[in-house]
Amino acid sequence: MISESPRRAFVWAWLPGASAPVPAGVLEDLGGIHTFAYARTYRERSRDAAPALWAPELPVGEGRQQPLDGLSVAGVLRDAGPDSWGQRVVMRRLLGHDVRDRDPVDLDLITYLLESGSDRAGALDFQQSNDHYVPRVHAAPLELLLEAADVVVSGAELPEPLAQALAAGASIGGARPKSTLVDGDRSLIAKFSALSDTYPVMRAEAVAMGLARRVGIDAAPTELVQVGGRDVLLVDRFDRGPDGVRHGFVSALTMLQLDEVSFRYASYVDLADRLREYASDRSAALRELFDRLVLNILVGNTDDHARNHAAFVGANGTVRLTPAYDVCPQPRAGQVATQAMAFAPPDPSGGTPAGTEQAKRSQLAACLAAADVFDLTTAAATGIVDHQVQTIVEQWHDAADEAHLTAAQRRELWGRQICNPYAFEGHSTAPAHPAA
Repeated sequence: MISESPRRAFVWAWLPGASAPVPAGVLEDLGGIHTFAYARTYRERSRDAAPALWAPELPVGEGRQQPLDGLSVAGVLRDAGPDSWGQRVVMRRLLGHDVRDRDPVDLDLITYLLESGSDRAGALDFQQSNDHYVPRVHAAPLELLLEAADVVVSGAELPEPLAQALAAGASIGGARPKSTLVDGDRSLIAKFSALSDTYPVMRAEAVAMGLARRVGIDAAPTELVQVGGRDVLLVDRFDRGPDGVRHGFVSALTMLQLDEVSFRYASYVDLADRLREYASDRSAALRELFDRLVLNILVGNTDDHARNHAAFVGANGTVRLTPAYDVCPQPRAGQVATQAMAFAPPDPSGGTPAGTEQAKRSQLAACLAAADVFDLTTAAATGIVDHQVQTIVEQWHDAADEAHLTAAQRRELWGRQICNPYAFEGHSTAPAHPAA
């Protein structure tokens, strides 16, 4: 149990190409507003050797920096903290064995940062010391991590060693049970199926990620394995390199200067504008973003919110989209669906329809109408759509084999999540189920 909340945490950062972190600064909680100040030793390094954590928010300089207007903490620091599942694991360890009815705000941000593991997303970590780095890593076999995740979900008693191991690997984002994992020279995220799943979630994500790679999208490698008769999806980490190197990145939520309260205002339209401003290769980034939008519609991933898009941060302040991740077909009862973020262009009157259902409808015709948002001609956008549809139809069974989908699961996914007829309304006829 925790008695008193800490008021500050020291931020450590892996510099480009480095295998060990250096102290970057201090994060302080001033009554719910979290300020950041760079360490003198960090500021004294050359700009190329020690770049800003994220220059639009935290340019390197002296003094205490406030978060941007409307935020309680700089987004680049929030990105490195645990999200829904990770917060739940930390709460379980600190507040008691059953936290299903507890509110995440029962613990403060700095507690979450200091009590979650060091193998977190990106190239930052949080410590109680500014001169002695102690990584919080507790290894455990995958079988025990899956068992521990089940216990957290159920609210039952969890032995402290397993609670520590699960907390150490729960510093990454997302709502579903997962953990970090190191297997030889591979750094992985293990995503667990849940006993309450009503359809094969991990296999559905495996096939969607496989289709993403097949249509030419830069997507993280995945592998579906069985652990104790349960599906576990292993995802190769794109934020890790050899010999302890870590790659820093920011979420689209951070690029858009939004937080979990204002995330509903995020849109592909505004994200495209940020990529025009920051991307090292604007044309390639915008085309890739359009590719991912089309793929999300074709595989029924309506969970494409701003935390599920991210970009590497270069030493010179430019960005490059990370590989796609969390491309997971969502449960769907009917035909009509909408994406999490709007992609329709501003209307002629100068207003933006970002908050309307019309601006987010999961249809290929709507994508083509928004080609200008991504600096694409209609012909180029049509080529992308046609290529993806053809590839998905032709390679569906190969991707399904790789994801270990049964015949029944293929029938269940095709035409519901994958290539739902609604996606093709106003554009073309939905393809029939590929012959077995």
